[in-house]
Amino acid sequence: MPKVRPLKFNTTRKSSEPISAGVAPMLEIEGLFCSFGKVTVVRDLSMRVGKGELVTLIGANGAGKTTTLKAISGLIPITAKHIIFDGEDITGASPQEILSRGIAHCPEGRRVFPYMTVQENLDMGCYLRKDQDGIDTDLERVFESFPILKQRRHQMAGTLSGGEQQMLAIGRALMSRPKLILFDEPSLGLAPNLVETTFEIVSEIRSQGVTVLMVEQNAFAALRLCDRAYLLESGKVTLEGTGAELKDNPYVREAYLGG
Repeated sequence: MPKVRPLKFNTTRKSSEPISAGVAPMLEIEGLFCSFGKVTVVRDLSMRVGKGELVTLIGANGAGKTTTLKAISGLIPITAKHIIFDGEDITGASPQEILSRGIAHCPEGRRVFPYMTVQENLDMGCYLRKDQDGIDTDLERVFESFPILKQRRHQMAGTLSGGEQQMLAIGRALMSRPKLILFDEPSLGLAPNLVETTFEIVSEIRSQGVTVLMVEQNAFAALRLCDRAYLLESGKVTLEGTGAELKDNPYVREAYLGG
């Protein structure tokens, strides 16, 4: 992956120190259920993400992690007592409404628009915004942070490398000027030498004040990076705590970290 320069977006918080328990929540979920047909994938899930935190969801494939992110983004039908984002109830809101309120979603597998240019993909990230001066400023920030995207702004996104597509997906999410970014498996499919760079990008976004909720199959790296973590098993939260607490938990070490 080409070099990445320091990101310069939201600056409400510029510390890598963990969030204290008293910090106001950015996201609160209570009693979330998600089903596909007769199969319940997420069962009575409750969780909290504090403003400025980096929180990760770990668990085996099929545990309900990706489904949880889709539920937050309004992409699938849900039932829940409530989903509160930045003090407002967004339970059952449309994806467009949720995006407009400040939640951006970086989906699994990057999911860029392959037959659109880099520039057009970035434009899609801010299609709900009307502040052209702010859009122009954020576009330059993306290009400053990811110079390769500026070099290839007129290139079809489908011709980029995996690492470059990941940059584009992140840049597109940042173009919405989010308060919260949902990352779904940001290291998936990347060469080993690109994985660490991707996690550095996620950490840098968090250090600039953007709240992050991340699903990541690389549990060890995710727990090392995050403030707090939730373990999902069969659609339920079975453990929660700081990243260090879960990393040192004997059950987590045996089942998810290779002993």
